[in-house]
This record gives sequence, C-alpha cells and structure tokens, in this order.
Amino acid sequence: MNINLIFRIAAVGILVSVLNQILKQSGRDEQAYLVNLTGLLLVLFWIVPYIFDLFEIIKNLFAL
Repeated sequence: MNINLIFRIAAVGILVSVLNQILKQSGRDEQAYLVNLTGLLLVLFWIVPYIFDLFEIIKNLFAL
C-alpha cells in the first residue's frame, strides 16, 4: 500500500468534515449529506482495488 493513499484519504476526511460543518451551520443539511456521500464514494473507489488484491491473495493462499 502506498503512503500517498493514506495521506489522500486523510485529506479527504479533513476536507469533508470542514465542509460538513460549514454547510450544517448555514442550514444546508442536504448538501452536507451529499458532501459526506461524495467523500465516502471517492475513498471507496481508491480502496476497492486494494481490497480486490487482498481477496485474490487470500484465495491463492487457500488454493494450495
């Protein structure tokens, strides 16, 4: 796993939390929800290939 991925995930988390607080304070709860959902989907798209590789490694390990 690349260390840059961890920093990108942390940056997205910080950005989403700041935007969430700003939007909630201004009364835009629906947009805050969409920002949270977008951040979650973005991080999932980054992590899914690593999860797939993990399952392939586990499958090959038990296929011995």
